[in-house]
Amino acid sequence: MSIHNKLIIIGSGPAGLTASIYAARGGIEPLVISGNEPGGQLMYTSEVENFPGFDEPILGPILMEKMRKQAERFGTRFVDNAISFVDFSSKPFCVKCSSSDNNNNNNNKEYFADSVIIATGASAVWLGLESEQRLRGRGVSSCATCDGFFFKGKDVIVVGGGDTAIEEALFLIKFTKRVMVIHRRNKLNASAIMQQKAFRNEKISFLWNTIIEDISGDNKVESVRVKNVITEQTSDIRTDGVFVAIGHKPNTDLFKGQIELDERGYIKKYEESKTNIDGVFVAGDVYDYKYRQAVTAAGSGCKAALDVINYLESNN
Repeated sequence: MSIHNKLIIIGSGPAGLTASIYAARGGIEPLVISGNEPGGQLMYTSEVENFPGFDEPILGPILMEKMRKQAERFGTRFVDNAISFVDFSSKPFCVKCSSSDNNNNNNNKEYFADSVIIATGASAVWLGLESEQRLRGRGVSSCATCDGFFFKGKDVIVVGGGDTAIEEALFLIKFTKRVMVIHRRNKLNASAIMQQKAFRNEKISFLWNTIIEDISGDNKVESVRVKNVITEQTSDIRTDGVFVAIGHKPNTDLFKGQIELDERGYIKKYEESKTNIDGVFVAGDVYDYKYRQAVTAAGSGCKAALDVINYLESNN
């Protein structure tokens, strides 16, 4: 079954939903295909305090629900499914959904569109611990600028040794009592200037050649079990929070061979929100590896939608 659309938005985080709001208000009636993680990374965030318009903290999932309802009010249509295939080689562009859910009426449908906005975001690379996933939003985080404020006067741990990890540690120390950086090697991978800043700060300590084996706590983080990778000695460290900073992976596997990516796998953005494919646009963390904030993703979603409106008007 084939369905034609003026615009398909791939992804339903802040970038995708903001794009859908602007596109729908522009009379395009976009179709949003929500993907594997409907709502994006904010679905795993407890309280959000830095998104404009809310004088009190709002839960991440509730914020995304409000965005979706706003988009629906203006006429955005949704397919809550994952995409198995895209074809950007010819127009109209083709997007195919498939699902193992036999009760899902959107199984194996092909959707065609005159334009596409890719807003699939990027996912944090995690340690792979069951306790880590269980305590996400309860002391485990991958974003210091998002959650650091909640750890005023507390002790936290940052996992990693690159620029991202040190940036997180330097940001967190503005609020926290102490920051311990845990790294599996005996030296940092961060740039020299970042290392100098961290080593000069007496509130930042380092635990070398060490990995985290488990995170303890019922409703919040209370401690971590660590192991020295050389001696294999284990010990417990009390902490109020664990910030995992071992990298992010852009959600672009679906687009390999279809669109131009940079050496890290992020989509290359050219003029405004354009990609190297005429009619395919990009928004949010799937290209923005620097800021990774809900508000910047939303802003780029707005720009992508406005660019699409102009593109469609120019090509009619």
